[in-house]
Amino acid sequence: MLRLLLLQYLDVTDEDILYIVSDQPDPRCVAGTKPTNSTVTKEAIKGVTDRRNQYRRQTRLKRERTWLQCDNLRRLASLREAFADRAHTLLAERFSLSADRLDALRASARTVLPKPAILRLEQRWDAGDLTAEDYQLQRLSIEFQTQLRMAEKYHKRLDLAERERHTAISTPLQDHEIGHIWGIPASSLAARKVKYLTQYLHNLQASVQSGAAAMATAPLDLWKETFSALAAQPIERSLATYDGLEKTESALIDKLTALVLGNLPEEVEVKFLTSLVLGASSNAMHSEVTRTLFGLQRLTTLLNDMDLSPEAIDEELLKRTAAKPKLEIGAPEDSAEPLPKGLTEMQAQILNSFRGEDTGGRSSDKW
Repeated sequence: MLRLLLLQYLDVTDEDILYIVSDQPDPRCVAGTKPTNSTVTKEAIKGVTDRRNQYRRQTRLKRERTWLQCDNLRRLASLREAFADRAHTLLAERFSLSADRLDALRASARTVLPKPAILRLEQRWDAGDLTAEDYQLQRLSIEFQTQLRMAEKYHKRLDLAERERHTAISTPLQDHEIGHIWGIPASSLAARKVKYLTQYLHNLQASVQSGAAAMATAPLDLWKETFSALAAQPIERSLATYDGLEKTESALIDKLTALVLGNLPEEVEVKFLTSLVLGASSNAMHSEVTRTLFGLQRLTTLLNDMDLSPEAIDEELLKRTAAKPKLEIGAPEDSAEPLPKGLTEMQAQILNSFRGEDTGGRSSDKW
């Protein structure tokens, strides 16, 4: 019973499965027929084993998902703060922005709208009202505010994720789930649960009192402390497969890279992060049990490989905020579309095979 209640931490052994199978009520007794033997069948053992594996997979994947979610959000928040700090340093040292101006930018980071500001800045740059240095100064100021706002958002999401993780790691297997595995009625399950849980807590209380008899401590919630001790164990990592998120794996990696660098637009970032955590994307195959873990695991890998040195962050910020070079007057434009190439003999033969040989004339002439 205790192993079933703590299934996300403990394993139900083969001996436990044999006991569960032999303890299940015999349907012949319910039908009024006295059983002549109590043979344990392979089908009954397989049924209990499959149900055990199902609930164990669900609970442990939920624990892993919430841990990955919290870890990635914590690291993304730290990364956004690192980008904001380096932008602050560049504005102060390279562009000689005053401390009052920097404080004003930090105070207005919540209310500024980056897309309209960047659009107006691009229009002024195209019109020739700004120099390249002035453009980069204003663009870096917008980027500084954007990184501050994103760091605050990640911290709020992290608080919600921590509460979800605490609920996941401190919730035992429910009675209806245990009853589904065990195959016993609710009344018998409740009696066994009260019996063995009381016995476990009494033994644990006696052990604690004997080990710290001289110390006057406040009474502990031993059941809650049991989950706290088990949750400190290392998390068993699962092997997730690609689930179709973002249609192709290369497109998913590109989007994850943009998320790590902070290049995703905020409206796209919210939807993409939701699809990573909850598997809410319509492009994911919902029959895959690990659909929410592949993207989170790849995000962890990208964060591990991220170069967090100040030089690398400065290079990324300066590259991102640099003004686009203008075309010289009279220079040929590179945006001209290439002329379409003619079909080869093999391609024409394939198209004719699909169309058929008789492609002209009246319909009555073909018969």
